[in-house]
Amino acid sequence: MRNKLIRVGLEFLTEKGYGASSVDEILKAAGVPKGNFYHYFRSKSDFGMTLIEAYDAYFLRKLDAAFLNTDRPAITRISDFAEDAIAGMDRHDFKRGCLIGNLGQEMGTLPDDYRTALISTLEGWQARLETCLRLAQSQGELPIHKDPASLAAFFWIGWEGAVLRAKLDRGPAPLRLFMNTFTTLLEP
Repeated sequence: MRNKLIRVGLEFLTEKGYGASSVDEILKAAGVPKGNFYHYFRSKSDFGMTLIEAYDAYFLRKLDAAFLNTDRPAITRISDFAEDAIAGMDRHDFKRGCLIGNLGQEMGTLPDDYRTALISTLEGWQARLETCLRLAQSQGELPIHKDPASLAAFFWIGWEGAVLRAKLDRGPAPLRLFMNTFTTLLEP
């Protein structure tokens, strides 16, 4: 039941956000009695932190599948990630976005400990991309004068904005525009 609550909670929060998602509607959609929720989670806030952890674990697996794919050139792995993410958003008609980005946009109304969790999550994703970019540099795909740390930070700042815009536009154009622009930054 705990896993079902997490799955349904992720669906709600990636589509509607934290503030617009009530525990009652999540319970109803999951078909779980209210008492069971409080058996697993102390509060909605505790549930939200669990969702951040679950989403991060899920997303790290996706990043690793792309960024650690030794069958593909390192730079191509970044585009592979983007195409997989676009396909995932498309499966949900671009109504769902990134939980971390959604929560970041709601930070003014969330508990303060979420800020630390969200920043830590983004920094973890950024570190994985930086590692991929350093590999590309060591293999001669990325010019030595390019800074992998700055590029990785820029990527996640821009990508999260592109995800938001893709939700607004209900289509992939913002994500493709961002990727095309980001790719030009990698050129000599």
